[in-house]
Amino acid sequence: MITAIVLVHTEADRIPETAQAIADINGVTEVYSCAGDVDLIAVVKVHEHEELADVIAGGLSKIDGVLRTDTHIAFRSYSRADTEATFSVGLD
Repeated sequence: MITAIVLVHTEADRIPETAQAIADINGVTEVYSCAGDVDLIAVVKVHEHEELADVIAGGLSKIDGVLRTDTHIAFRSYSRADTEATFSVGLD
């Protein structure tokens, strides 16, 4: 599974509608509205790198209200649960 984190700059008065339209795209698993330098953060999960172009360039970036995007591809996933499982292997 390939995960991309997409930072989305939107028109300020269209954030809720834009967020919902992004969330409705196949391959988008989560959309967050947030404070800071960007308006929305979308998490995209696909099986093939080629699908990223369809989801992001072909879909997400063409939604009304999206001004620009900045995409980051994840190499590995780390979480507290993964770390705890690693240290508890073989222990009672």
